[in-house]
Amino acid sequence: MSFTPGVIRSGLVALAAATLPAFPAAAADYFAGKSIDLLIGAPPGGGYDIYARALARHYGRHIPGHPLIVAKNMPGAGSARAAGYISAVAPKDGTAIAAIFPGAVVGPLLDEKAEALFDPTKVLYLGTANNGTRVCVARKDSKLRTFDDALTNKAVFGGVSNNDSTRDYGFMHKKTTGARYDVVTGYSGTAELALAMERGEIDGACGWDWASFKSQRPDWIRDGKANVILQDGLEPNAELSRMGVPSVFDYVKNEDDRKAVELVISQQVFQRSYILPPGLPAERLDMLRSAFDATMADQQFLDDADKMRIDISPLPGTKVQALVQKLYATPKDVVIRARQIIAP
Repeated sequence: MSFTPGVIRSGLVALAAATLPAFPAAAADYFAGKSIDLLIGAPPGGGYDIYARALARHYGRHIPGHPLIVAKNMPGAGSARAAGYISAVAPKDGTAIAAIFPGAVVGPLLDEKAEALFDPTKVLYLGTANNGTRVCVARKDSKLRTFDDALTNKAVFGGVSNNDSTRDYGFMHKKTTGARYDVVTGYSGTAELALAMERGEIDGACGWDWASFKSQRPDWIRDGKANVILQDGLEPNAELSRMGVPSVFDYVKNEDDRKAVELVISQQVFQRSYILPPGLPAERLDMLRSAFDATMADQQFLDDADKMRIDISPLPGTKVQALVQKLYATPKDVVIRARQIIAP
């Protein structure tokens, strides 16, 4: 299994030249006077909420008929609740979209006991706004100045729930590197994890999206209130590498574990995914995908994203669809080991 994030990140340049194709008048008028619900599978205030609401502010301008995009939070089951609603309940006419975690996409693959709220290979992918890097961070006043310190010092890291990277990556690093921290789960999202760190309740967290971390807690970086101790990505992030943050692969020595870790973090290629129901008419799917691609290249949207300190590195829906199919074709032995390393 191999992905090339560098090539994917160049997609923004290609999208900048994109223009909306011509659609039949009846199709182009379909959304006139309508609204589209954008269901955010995360609580307010976190990275997924920030990204989705940015999309909602600009997406309607690029859809023929200019529908109103209404952002609504529908957290639960690591965003699988929102995905399940889109898959089984939402109207199949393009008036409902969900913003979901990559963990919800790979959850049924990596957790055989997980409740199947939807089939990730059957929903339709609108696109993704970012393919990113995740990090482990620790409080500045904790004993963890580097990840090496986590190998020798006891600590408490926080996590959310199944399908959430803070939970899965917390256990993954503990099991594949020999880190000595304990993982306490049950937090509602990264916004609550940040508050728990500020209260001294936990020492840190893993699986935090780097772009979200910069947007949610810019003062932690500016004022040195936290140590970024590890980065997760198929390739090193240049900004983090300049900061001296080591890669997860510097600490995973077992070859079988390396393959399993690669599978788990490959989900980051489609970090901010948006889905539509199965059965959506092809013409309408093409219209919504084209509008999404145009939004990702829209200068007003990019300026908005820059103000919020969120990274935009999009991937078109057709490519996300193909990547999901590729993930689900992973050899069984790699999948089994990946399941083991993210389990409590």
